[in-house]
Amino acid sequence: MSNEEFRAALSRLAAGVVLITAQEPPLDADGRGEDAGMTATAFMSVSLDPPLVMVSVRNDSRMDDLLAEQPLWAVSVLAEDQRLIAARFAMKGRLSDRLLFTEIPHARGEVTGAPLVDGALASLECRTEQRVVAGDHTLVIGRVLAARMPSVPGEPLAYYRGAYRHLDRPGD
Repeated sequence: MSNEEFRAALSRLAAGVVLITAQEPPLDADGRGEDAGMTATAFMSVSLDPPLVMVSVRNDSRMDDLLAEQPLWAVSVLAEDQRLIAARFAMKGRLSDRLLFTEIPHARGEVTGAPLVDGALASLECRTEQRVVAGDHTLVIGRVLAARMPSVPGEPLAYYRGAYRHLDRPGD
């Protein structure tokens, strides 16, 4: 099977879209590390007890390197009206994450210090429990330390057949 066939087959699996964020460890005692973010569709719940989630990150990517060093990270479950945020953090050769975060309303997680996107359907703060290398990606399994579900109206942002989509609701 070719990479193209594999990619085409799995593009038919709809996935939710999240923004994974973390803060680099500070370079000195007085500073704060730079924020980093990555759009992910390979994200899932793993366990209820203990509460575990998993995200797949490309080996040797900035987020892979950061999560190997920084055990605290966060997840913002994006709403359908946040597709521009998803696209910006998925873009190759993008501006620095620092500049992207200045234009996106967010708050800092109380547990992780990682950015949590305003308007997200839910947010989770996590600590890495395990890293598993799987081919050209690493599966990062995190224990959920805190969860927030703000009362934000809207539906989840989905990814299907290579594009961001919204869910059709009965009667639409």
